[in-house]
Amino acid sequence: MLRTRALLRVHSLVRSYATAPSPHALVFLEHNQGVIDSGSLSALTAATQLGGRVTGLIVGDSEQVNSVLEKAKKIDGLSSLIHSTSPKYKHLIPETISPLLESVLKDSPFTHVVSAHSAFAKSLLPRVAARIDSPPISDVTSLEHDPSSNSTTFTRPIYAGNAIATVKAPSSVNVKFFTVRTTAFKAAGEGGSEAELKRIDPIEVESPTEHVKTEIAKSDRPDLASAPRVVSGGRALKNAETFQKTLDPLADLLGAAVGASRAAVDAGYADNSLQVGQTGKVVAPELYMALGISGAIQHLAGMKDSKLIVAVNKDPEAPIFQVADVGLVADLFEAVPEIVEKMKKQ
Repeated sequence: MLRTRALLRVHSLVRSYATAPSPHALVFLEHNQGVIDSGSLSALTAATQLGGRVTGLIVGDSEQVNSVLEKAKKIDGLSSLIHSTSPKYKHLIPETISPLLESVLKDSPFTHVVSAHSAFAKSLLPRVAARIDSPPISDVTSLEHDPSSNSTTFTRPIYAGNAIATVKAPSSVNVKFFTVRTTAFKAAGEGGSEAELKRIDPIEVESPTEHVKTEIAKSDRPDLASAPRVVSGGRALKNAETFQKTLDPLADLLGAAVGASRAAVDAGYADNSLQVGQTGKVVAPELYMALGISGAIQHLAGMKDSKLIVAVNKDPEAPIFQVADVGLVADLFEAVPEIVEKMKKQ
């Protein structure tokens, strides 16, 4: 009797594996000036952890797509690469791109749709997910797919990162949509094989939304979102001139990006593109220096995954010291110039 039950259990397990569809993820790859965004490469890494095939989707006008296609097809983990071109795709507008994505998913083998947790993806994926009656999951930091039940379990931070929620997308959801926190996954590199290319026709629609202009902040410093070192300042830096005068020499010596707390941005010390935190950029560099930042929960949510956190604050009770690996209770206007001088000597 026991042997019969064991055989039935094994048979049931084998049958469930045989009937469950193999994961096939579609990754939306954002690009800029002929280069795939690092966030999209992290999303690709997350997609490979599902254990099945991975297809990339690239859209843009013909010049943009042609400039990025040859490099994109060599990315590690891609099985195939779908691309579509149209003058209307030159600027990513959710109302314009969503009909194309919906068309790609119709009667397709895709089980998951993945993207970086970018400003554009946060508009695109929920829009398409709603159209096909699928609940999207955002800001994923880890995932695990069970092929026997065709269910996927995700973890994502909640309450400004003070708690981690475990969310399960059941097998009844045909296509599972999720965005990933890019700092939680390593960016995919170049692989040894080339993905199969497939061109699809664009879906031309009239949209009430039009692109007006794009303003890009030019800087010789590394990009804040992907920089290995970040030097950030808070409201204690008094004004924009003092902010720049204090932080720039240290950032130059470290080859670091400059960041700011929301309080510093709201006070006009720094541009909002430099804001680190729950409502700004989420970073996880090798080194994060917090100068004159008290450590409000919203700011900690954007940087507490950094490998080494160094804090300088004259308040010994500042919350930033609770997450800092190295803390210095001192006046930053004395400490930072001294650090710069000692670094110059070395």
